[in-house]
Amino acid sequence: MTSHSSDHYLELRKTNVPQGPANMTSAIISHASGAVMTDVDGREYIDFAGGIGVNNVGHCHPKVVAAIQSQAGKLIHSCFHVGMYDTYINLAARLNELAPGDSEKMTLFANSGAEAVENAVKIARYATKRPGIICFENGFHGRTLLTMTLTSKVKPYKYGFGPFAPEVYRIPYPYCYRCPFGLDYPQCNIHCADYLEDFFISHVAAESTAAVIAEPIQGEGGFVTPPLEYFPKLRDICKKYGILLIIDEVQTGAGRTGKFLAIEHWKIAPDIITQAKSLAGGMPLSAITGRKDLMDIPHIGGLGGTYGGNPVSCSAALAVLEILLEDNLLERSVQLGEVLGKRFAELWKTYEIIGDVRGKGPMLGLELVRDRKTKEPAAEEAKKLTRFCYEKGLILLSCGNFGNVIRTLMPLVITDEQLDKGLNILEDGLRELTR
Repeated sequence: MTSHSSDHYLELRKTNVPQGPANMTSAIISHASGAVMTDVDGREYIDFAGGIGVNNVGHCHPKVVAAIQSQAGKLIHSCFHVGMYDTYINLAARLNELAPGDSEKMTLFANSGAEAVENAVKIARYATKRPGIICFENGFHGRTLLTMTLTSKVKPYKYGFGPFAPEVYRIPYPYCYRCPFGLDYPQCNIHCADYLEDFFISHVAAESTAAVIAEPIQGEGGFVTPPLEYFPKLRDICKKYGILLIIDEVQTGAGRTGKFLAIEHWKIAPDIITQAKSLAGGMPLSAITGRKDLMDIPHIGGLGGTYGGNPVSCSAALAVLEILLEDNLLERSVQLGEVLGKRFAELWKTYEIIGDVRGKGPMLGLELVRDRKTKEPAAEEAKKLTRFCYEKGLILLSCGNFGNVIRTLMPLVITDEQLDKGLNILEDGLRELTR
């Protein structure tokens, strides 16, 4: 196939691809390895975006590539409903072992994070015979009708796409930097968790609520990270009323925070866990893991899909688990978190534009503000910073309801040299912004 320049493909995109799928950079990627991507013009980029949290084990990891190639030569698709295969069953067993809590677990597979969330809600409603689902401000769960409803931010995700799914209710998230209740941690005594019981009085009865769904660290919402007391308290309230707790690990899972699942930091066992993104090293796959007594309730044929748990994707995921757990990549994730945490703490001291640093492990966010006292969001400055970094060879993404949070999702296989070079570019950008 003839190779063309970026300009050629950008022109071709304008006339052949709708504007709806946004592009955060103008790069046309030719190939990638580890934590570096190369475009069709031969320009290299250090990747701090990781395909929006998909490439935790790195681009084209040799073990993932080998697993894909081997499986593709044997079985690409049979549909699990028609002819079962070992990779699906073996991966389910492995994820059941890794899920927190002493109860027996079961896992089924789908294709995307949104599908995983849809299935988790279906199971919760079926098991409890209740309709209500409670989600959170700043949360992101996908772009399908139900998951778009669960997602908080209106533009660009929801605007013009209504009406939305019924029986979805939203409460404030523990966003300590911008506390929705105007309180200060820890004197607040985690009022945001206690508020759920007030919510049952004024919005939806506990007896009508099937589940509460939450990201342990909000992704698109700005890497908002609850205090350690929050999820245990929320877990207790849910148990009190027979409400299931669904934890959405689509972006936070697969070692992103230094643990296989981010919820492990809070030392609780959710009823249902959703995973996707980095789970299969870039292949489309999502998982719904939950207590056996819940997962096995829906009738035969009530769950599934033609492509769910594709053999090639499952093989890739088994390779990812080997890399994370046997090749010490979780330990590397912890190490990266320590390096980033120290560097970001120094940046916070140096640059007034950084209002808050938060996250866990190497999943960290820098919230940019124009004034630390007023906390006015610096959204335009965040755009300028990501653009500056891109022009210098670093791909970096912003997020948050105001678009003012810089997030780090670099592959965990990034070298020390690449990490340092990327962080230096980021600091150069901050210096440029604050001149």
